Formats: sequence, C-alpha cells, structure tokens
Amino acid sequence: MRTSASEVARGWAEDIHVIRDVMVPMRDGIRLATDIYRLAVGGIAVAAALPVLLERTPYNKAGVNHADRSRANPTPVSKSNIAAAFARAGYAVAVQDCRGRYKSEGVFAKYVNEGEDGFDTIAWLCAQPWCNGKIGTYGLSYGAHVQAALASLGPRGLAAMFLDSGGFSSAYHSGIRQGGAFELKQAVWAYKHALLSPETERDPACKHALQSEDLRQWFGRMSWSNGQSPLRAAPKYEEYLLELWHNGTFGPYWQRPGLYARGFYDVFPDVPTVHMSSWFDPYARTAIENYMGTVHTKQAPVKLVLGPWTHGQRSVTYAGDVDFGSAATLDGNIAPDYVTMRLAWFDRYLKGISASDCLPSPVKIFVMGGGSGRRTPEGRLDHGGRWQDEADWPLPEASNTALYLHASGSLSAEKAQEQSSFREFSFDPRHPVPTIGGAIASGEPIMEAGAFDQRVSPGTFGAETFHGPLSERKDVLVFQTEPLQTEVEVIGPITATLWVSSSAPDTDITLKLVDLYPPSQDWPEGFAMNLTHGILRLRYRDSFAAPKLMQPGEIYKIVVEAFPTANLFAKGHRIRLDISSSNFPHFDVNPNTGEPEGRATRVQIARNRIHMDRMHSSRMLLPIVRRR
Repeated sequence: MRTSASEVARGWAEDIHVIRDVMVPMRDGIRLATDIYRLAVGGIAVAAALPVLLERTPYNKAGVNHADRSRANPTPVSKSNIAAAFARAGYAVAVQDCRGRYKSEGVFAKYVNEGEDGFDTIAWLCAQPWCNGKIGTYGLSYGAHVQAALASLGPRGLAAMFLDSGGFSSAYHSGIRQGGAFELKQAVWAYKHALLSPETERDPACKHALQSEDLRQWFGRMSWSNGQSPLRAAPKYEEYLLELWHNGTFGPYWQRPGLYARGFYDVFPDVPTVHMSSWFDPYARTAIENYMGTVHTKQAPVKLVLGPWTHGQRSVTYAGDVDFGSAATLDGNIAPDYVTMRLAWFDRYLKGISASDCLPSPVKIFVMGGGSGRRTPEGRLDHGGRWQDEADWPLPEASNTALYLHASGSLSAEKAQEQSSFREFSFDPRHPVPTIGGAIASGEPIMEAGAFDQRVSPGTFGAETFHGPLSERKDVLVFQTEPLQTEVEVIGPITATLWVSSSAPDTDITLKLVDLYPPSQDWPEGFAMNLTHGILRLRYRDSFAAPKLMQPGEIYKIVVEAFPTANLFAKGHRIRLDISSSNFPHFDVNPNTGEPEGRATRVQIARNRIHMDRMHSSRMLLPIVRRR
C-alpha cells in the first residue's frame, strides 16, 4: 500500500491507527488522497478484515463541516473525529478528497468525475486485506451526490448507503436548475471553492485576485461570460459554472451518472439505503424521487427522512426566522444523535447485528405547524410541528384538492365563472422580486435559506428600491383563502395549472406557497411564512428537451411544480399563493427576450397575464390529508 512520507497520524489514542494520504489510483492514473482509520492495539492496526465505511468529499477530508454537531454539543467536530468514532465501533473507515481537491491529484470538474472515481475507490477498498468485502457509504450534500454517482455504475462490494441532503435524482430538475431556470447558489459555491482550490493555494496572485472580487456587485452585473465574472482568476471553475448555466435544454449533458440518478435506478445495487433531506433544502425533491424510484423495485430496505431544517442543520430547532420546537431536531427524537443513527444503520445491515431501529417505518416526516404563533425569546415565530411515521410517499390518504384563482385575489374551491377575467403585472428584469428564504444551500452571503416573514428589509439582497411586504409589490400577484374555519394539513408535492399570456417571447412564472398568520400582539401585521416555491421558464412549458418561444398575447396552459412540503395550516390562518416572474438571487433572471441561456445582451419588460375565467380555470393543487 503506497503512502506519503508522513503516513502515520500522531496524537490519536492508542486504539486508533490512521494512515494519511494513501494515494489510491484511478483508471486514468490520477491518484486520490485517502485517509484510512482502523482499530488498533498499542498503536498497531488490528489485522481483522472488517466492513469499510467510505466518505468522499471535496471539502477537505481532514476538515470540519458546520453540520457535524449535535444538539448536546453545538461545536462541530472534524471528519477525522467522526471517522475515529466509526472505527471504534468496529469499522475500517476511508475518507477521501475528491479529484482535484486538497491532497488529491487531477483537475476538479464538479459532479462529472464522481461516478468512475467512486467505483474505482470501492474496487480498491475491496482488494485490501483489512476489508471484508462490504462497503457502506455516507456523506452530506456533495458527499451524498458522490454516492448516487457511484451507485449509478453498480459497483460490486457496495452494501449500504446513507445519503444526506443530496444525490441528484435529476440535477436539471432540482439542484442545478429548476423549471428551466438556473440556481445561482451554484455561482456562490464556485466562487467560495475556487478560493479553496489547490491551484489557488499555490498561486498567491490568483488568490489575491479572487479575494479582491466583490461578489455582491457581480450579482448585480449579470449575465457573466468567460473572463467577465468573479471567477475570472480561476478559469477552470469559471468554465464549469458557465457550462452548467448555458446548458439550458434537458438532454445528454444532464443524463450522466452524477447528475441523473433517475436514469440508473435499475443499475443501483439492491442495498439498504437512507435518503434524508429537509423542507428548506434544495434536495428534498431529490431525496423523495430517489426513494420513490427504488423503494418498490429493490428488496433491501429503502427509507425516507424529511425534517424541517435548512441544509444539513438537523440539530437545531429553527430554519431562518421560524422555530419548530424541541421536537424538530434529529437528536433526541429520531436517534440520540446523528453518529449513533448512522452506526445503528450500518451495524444492522453491514454486520447483521440487532441494532436499534431508528427508522421502523419506510417514511419519517416532520409536519410543520401547530405551535403557539408567539415570538420566541430569540425573536422567531413559534410555528411548532411533530414527527410522523408513514407507510409510503406520497401519503395514500393525501387527496389532491383544487383551489381556484379569482381576479378578486381570492383562492377558493369554486371555479371562476366570468366569461373573461385575468390579472396582470409588468415584470422588469432590472428590478426582480428579491429572494426571502426558501430551499437554498451554499447561498451565503448573497441569500439565506429557511422560513421568513415575506417582507423586504434594508439588508435583503436586491432590495435597494423597495422595502415592506412582498405582497405590496406591483409585480407580485397574491391569492389567498378566507380565514380557515378548521385546520388544514397539507403533505406532498405542490403544483399549479395556470393559463398565461405575455407580451414577451419568453418569461418566467414563479410560485410561493405561504402560511399567512393573522395579526397578533407579537406580529401586529401578521406573519407570511414561506413554505415552498416553484418556477417555470416558459420556453420549456411543453418540454424541457425542446424549448419553444411564445407568441405574444397567445394564451398557454402551463404546469408549475413547487417543491414538496408538510404543513398544518391552523384555524384562522389563510393559505396564500404568490405569483410573479422572478425570485432573485435564488434563480437567474429571465431577460424576457428569448436569448440563449445566461447570455442575454439586452432585457425587455414583459406584461404577463394570469387568466382565470370559465374557459381558463387557473388553479393550485394541494395534497390535503384527511385523517380518520
């Protein structure tokens, strides 16, 4: 086994043996730096062949992830300490830097090398004398993407997986793009990690140039191009970002391992798998689709877990400005802590021992709502919530119920009866609707994930010319029910079928589902809590594979898909639907011109109409649960 000169880590207890920077060869000769953790006696590794746990990461195998903490100990622990804990539990553990990151060789190209590199790493691990041939994989975010990528190639030896907040079911439909629009968190991520790349560390001039860029200023200067972006000093990162941005049509580019697990479910090894995510995470849809795509075709257990968190924040009770109560955390509610939960999963399915079953049902979801509505001592809304075990997803008892849009701004079960009726607004790409929370990851400091009162404050990015409730903007159409007479439980995917027309050849339609609190002592103007969002770029109204521009003034029927959610709307609240044409900087802004994706040279104002009459019944479908 080939290792670096300083291969044995110092400072560990005598019961753990660590070899740093084992250079594992890939099929093309590139070597990936891998740290190996094994049980030891007197500092000497135990010779027994054990099951192996593998984490592959672009975030430094010796580093610390902010999510690796517990409710009892909010200080994040290092990947090394977690690997040591797994090793003490009777596993050999391999933690690897992805290609082109930190100690590994090669050039980093986001997502697209991870299938083959993961496959080759598992083959190498299986050949080691300290491996018993069973490999379990774990990891958060990119560490979940790499698992789905390698599973798409069906590696021998893979025996269990635990994917947390990632593992693209289809990166085009959720995670990189949504509804044809581009998620600008990818731009923030690229800038942050270009700064941390090995090339930047070796080049002080490049590092200084990147550090000198004003990211917020660049976000006000779109579109970007080669040499005209905050990544101009890191051309490899700029190249892959623009490639993702410019490939707007769904085709072979997006249907590769690492980006499209949907196309490889039949290849996925039939192994016990957990798909975990959260309502304010961009990978909730990915987790659900991966669950649904495998649970009924595999013999091994497949589990789905969805919490009320932002990306990876499973040990806190809040998301943004909303608190879900002490029941919200994974710690103490699903398992004692996250490490214990994963060890129980791997012990059960890699060792075959009778470990604690943290997930006795196929689906475990957190249903938000039911709190007091008061302001917590920390200043957040007490929204509350509870965990539920379910037999499957979507819930069999959830019934899609139509709420129809009316020109008066009402949202009701009755269809509109007018002969001709619509509401319209002018969408100016130079003044987009600002993002206030939502299912976002890696957005700081440009945007923040979570649930917030939908109100613009002076600190909101892109809100230089408007402060106050988004509902008061002229380019936001608000539809809402009367105050609810009974509570309403909504669990599942949200869709809207709308009849639209525009003065432009292309534009976007955005949705936002809101739980509208009535005015109270703590919230004198009420609290408009965002639950989920959707977007559709109208050139893709019929097909993501075959875009077609619109004829100005022609009425089109479209379907806009929003992310799934689970919320109990309390009595006295209103169900609200906001419709507009932008959600920036969450998504790139449509210039309304029909120009190629991310390469607009001009903008135009679009006059957009939502039609709602006898012939054009625009409606939202809510999966309402009526429990016996």
